[in-house]
Amino acid sequence: MSIIQSITSLFSFLLLPCRVRITIDGTIAQFSCKCDIHPDLWDIKSNRASGKSAVALETNRFLDKIRVGINAKYKEIAERDNYVTAEKVKNAFLGLEMRYETLLKVYARHNEDFAKQVGAGLRCPSTYHKYCTVYKHLEEFIKTRYRVSDIALKELTPAFITDFDIFLRTEKQCCNNTVWIYMMPLRRMITIAQNHGWIARDPFVDYSISAESTDRDYLTKDEIRRLLDLKFRRKSMELVRDLYVFCCFTGLSFTDMKNLAKDNLQTSFDGKLWIITKRQKTGVESNIMLLDIPKQIIEKYDGMANDNLLLPVPTYITACKNIKKIIGLCGIEKEITWHTSRHTMATEICLTNGVPIETLSKMLGHTNIRTTQIYAKITHEKESRDMAALSDKLSKIEQFNGVTI
Repeated sequence: MSIIQSITSLFSFLLLPCRVRITIDGTIAQFSCKCDIHPDLWDIKSNRASGKSAVALETNRFLDKIRVGINAKYKEIAERDNYVTAEKVKNAFLGLEMRYETLLKVYARHNEDFAKQVGAGLRCPSTYHKYCTVYKHLEEFIKTRYRVSDIALKELTPAFITDFDIFLRTEKQCCNNTVWIYMMPLRRMITIAQNHGWIARDPFVDYSISAESTDRDYLTKDEIRRLLDLKFRRKSMELVRDLYVFCCFTGLSFTDMKNLAKDNLQTSFDGKLWIITKRQKTGVESNIMLLDIPKQIIEKYDGMANDNLLLPVPTYITACKNIKKIIGLCGIEKEITWHTSRHTMATEICLTNGVPIETLSKMLGHTNIRTTQIYAKITHEKESRDMAALSDKLSKIEQFNGVTI
């Protein structure tokens, strides 16, 4: 590739202007270098002034300075954007360059702003962690796929999106739903770029992915009982067990449980003690009547939390690590996460015992009842009880009573 293909002159006048021609991958840009030279002093083959006269030497020094400057701009743009054209090099050299925003630069700036919102309690730390995880995956993908440290937003194509999808599935061994979740932050970056006018076309235009329905584990009544009956030598393990059970009977997420303050406990019109809070993830109000078991847990740890918090909650990583050990000690062979406690509350505690899904949706703090339906597993116990009740009703209906076939 030749950055400066030729410096040409026109031979129709005594002193002729020199022009710079830049050729990169088939793209051409030209401009005047504001230098005039007599045709007899110009060497067409070397694209330089010939001879050792003062005029020739001064002209060549000037032209060499242009060559060095253009080469420097080419390298700078190549390292920064990985997207170089003759026009970009020309504009950069002449000081007319339009700065091209890059993907990771925009992403890093977004994460900085998001971290401030997390610090102010406006956004969820787990969402920030997701954004950081996807940033690391993108950084690795760009480095291995394109062998550069960043990529210009204008260079993003539909192929970039599909290649990143394949990278997540193969190199990172992500399942479909994880890929779906990880594509959301990238989609957010593209939206930011479009809103600022940094990108004209949407690279997601031909890309489509949706979440697949999966079986979500929950604890049965027998498994909850085994969890409650387990004895511990270490108080830290017992605390994690109690906190997990607390979430099983309230449906609170780990973050919402950790943020519970004493002010969130209020006596309602019915004389019962309620948890009145808002979900950090959605900002939706969640009202939960305090059942006997979570009430005992609150009383057990009264006064042990810092500040005005209700419970002494450890870090999320510590809690998740310990609950897996505890589940193993109970002999429960299920893939249990902390979020499973919400499934347990929705399925085994509420729906199995006749709580309407509309009421459950309100307690879980969902913005849409369709979200609640994901949790709405119907257990065999409830199915049997409902069908027994139906059978009893049908036997009392005159038209069906005493029929023999």
